[in-house]
Amino acid sequence: MAKPGLLAMVVTALALVVAALALVVAMVAKHARAEADDPGKVDAWFNGLSHADRKTTRLHFYFHDTLSGRKPTAVRVAEATMTDKSPTGFGVVNMIDDPLTEGPEPESPLVGRAQGFYGSVGLESVALHMNMNLVFTTPEYNGSTLSILGHNPALETYREMPIVGGTGIFRLASGVVTAKTSFLNLTTGDAVVEYKVIALHY
Repeated sequence: MAKPGLLAMVVTALALVVAALALVVAMVAKHARAEADDPGKVDAWFNGLSHADRKTTRLHFYFHDTLSGRKPTAVRVAEATMTDKSPTGFGVVNMIDDPLTEGPEPESPLVGRAQGFYGSVGLESVALHMNMNLVFTTPEYNGSTLSILGHNPALETYREMPIVGGTGIFRLASGVVTAKTSFLNLTTGDAVVEYKVIALHY
């Protein structure tokens, strides 16, 4: 059985290791954000691009789009004269600041936010035009973004949308996002969507 003094030393050493790791993660996150703000560093990064290897990053999270209640994260900002009579809501545009979480539950840890807008573009079938940035807040990707611009046939089981760019760690990103609805309230329009991301970047 370990002596009390030895046990205390081990606990102290472990606490110091954890604190050191937390400091390193914080410094990496701060550095990633600083590079995006400093034009000189961005220029230096591009100058070294010819020697850089392309990387593949896979991400998995849930998109919470809430139109109802006291604190909606998606709000209607425009509509056409025919929108309310259209079976597909054609012409409506919603601005979003939707949370992205590790799991489908609302209280699941936050990994970022989806900020932008989507509009109904289908006259005869439900289809959305998505224009949004995935803004990440976890230590590994803090401040980095992926830009999504594409067609979303929202009632289909799987939807694929292109990644058209990115910032921070995801500079010059391309790739695809696959979306699958996890929950949909047909009365309010509230939805939880599972996102799987494959991003190519330098």
